[in-house]
Amino acid sequence: MFDNQQSFSNIYANQSFVYNPYSYNSNGIDQGNYHMNYIDQLQGTSPEFTRQLPPHQHGPERLEERPPHTQHVDWSAMFPNEVILHGPTNRKQVALTFDDGPDDVWTPQILNTLRQLNVKGTFMCVGQRIQQNPHVLQRIVREGHVAGNHTWSHPNLTKIPTNEVRRQVEATANEILRIAGVKPVLFRPPYGALNVEVIRELISLHNKIIYWDVDSLDWAGLTGPQVAANILAHVRPGSIILQHSAGGLGESLLDTVQALPYIVQTLRQEGYQFVTVPELLKIRPYQ
Repeated sequence: MFDNQQSFSNIYANQSFVYNPYSYNSNGIDQGNYHMNYIDQLQGTSPEFTRQLPPHQHGPERLEERPPHTQHVDWSAMFPNEVILHGPTNRKQVALTFDDGPDDVWTPQILNTLRQLNVKGTFMCVGQRIQQNPHVLQRIVREGHVAGNHTWSHPNLTKIPTNEVRRQVEATANEILRIAGVKPVLFRPPYGALNVEVIRELISLHNKIIYWDVDSLDWAGLTGPQVAANILAHVRPGSIILQHSAGGLGESLLDTVQALPYIVQTLRQEGYQFVTVPELLKIRPYQ
């Protein structure tokens, strides 16, 4: 994707993207024109682009569904052992997490890149897409990554009845068990949306709720250099980094695939180690 390491570094070094997890047009780009131009570029350069799966039943990532990050902090303060924002800050370890897959386009490309980089990630998986791409889930587990639960159809859990929350979680956990032989402990709510009733339901199902403290915004139609700058400007010891392995603007995650090598190389040079979320938190990955 880049001719050599020098050109790769130069491309990323020249970026200036202002991080704002809830208003991604803060970099001054005309989002309407920018998004259309970006989609045109992707469709022109990626023959796989048009094969991508349709959006989740309840819709892809979108800002209007996301609660403010202060709510994440509040839930973690109220349920410190069950709602996790990050790992210990006394070790230079970070965890890469990838939501909304598996698909048969971007998830395999991310897995290929992680294998080349010798990095293990944590994949928060959607039941519908597991059903559509069981071989990709099997590959995730077989290659030493961790599979977590991201509901069956990606709803905002605060907008559905509690019994439907349970069904969403249990159906996905059972599908992961059926396909890959493991039952996940880790759970991430779509859009990061929680309330007390949902949290208590998830705890009753023996789930560990995994938030994040670094949001790449890779789903929002950014470029690879912008995604890299977004992460590198905010990572710290113990960070849990939110990325995606399916979905995104126009269902493309070319930015994530392009950004990963530089992110990993840069953080390793700074002394960071990449681990899975269970390794970061020193908990078991599966029930």
